[in-house]
Amino acid sequence: MCDASEIHCCRIPFFAVFLAFLCLLPATAQKSKEPSLPKYDLHTETKMKVTVDEVKLPPKGSEKDGAHLLVKSGTDSVNVYLCPKSFFEDMGMSFSKGDEVTLTGSKVKQGEADLILAREVVKGNDTFVLRDEKGNPVWN
Repeated sequence: MCDASEIHCCRIPFFAVFLAFLCLLPATAQKSKEPSLPKYDLHTETKMKVTVDEVKLPPKGSEKDGAHLLVKSGTDSVNVYLCPKSFFEDMGMSFSKGDEVTLTGSKVKQGEADLILAREVVKGNDTFVLRDEKGNPVWN
């Protein structure tokens, strides 16, 4: 038969494991909420002149989520991932429907969808560098 001190010792490890599980749960949930982007591929890098059709910014409070542009090149539309919203705002970027921009980026697939990971966007006299020459994000 166990005395009270033995029972108390047995509960501490269980409590520690339970507490660790609870602490890791939000981190796991957050990771699954944000799909990871494909890697930048220099072999699929392209440069094109496009027209902004829509600016897609995540809602307030989601500054780590990405800023996207829906652009048109002729009759084709493509989704362009720029950078996290916080970096977008820090860089002072702003785009409007109808803006003509020159885009350099990597054509990649995310699931079934085609996507361009932007490395550089030129709008008028403004050049926004989002990734280095190897395609690594400059916001990290």
